Amino acid sequence: MQALLDTHTFLWWILDDDRLSTTVRGIIQNSENVVYFSAASAWEIAIKAQLGKLILPAAVESFIPEQLQKNDFTSLPINLSHALLVASIPALHKDPFDRMLVVQSIVERIPILTADSLVTQYPVTAIW
Repeated sequence: MQALLDTHTFLWWILDDDRLSTTVRGIIQNSENVVYFSAASAWEIAIKAQLGKLILPAAVESFIPEQLQKNDFTSLPINLSHALLVASIPALHKDPFDRMLVVQSIVERIPILTADSLVTQYPVTAIW
């Protein structure tokens, strides 16, 4: 199986947060699965860290790559087809990072691991 991490899912995983569902925890733990981490999530985390809204144990430039390697997550870049599809989806979600994750899920045809009920209103497979 392939799956895309929502930003909060990534953070809850690395922090071993109890809010992470048993289903999602199992998907991430299964070494046969390919778990993607979007450049949009890295961008969101970098901005929140810079604004002081998110405290990380290390500089974001080293923390994110270390976590991707440690957890065997695969980086998913933002490409032109992702960016352009944003114009075609309804503006149900006002967060531009979540909208990018939605279109990446659509274009790449992979489910998104999210607890965000707004994401589930889009034509994606959301797993929680």
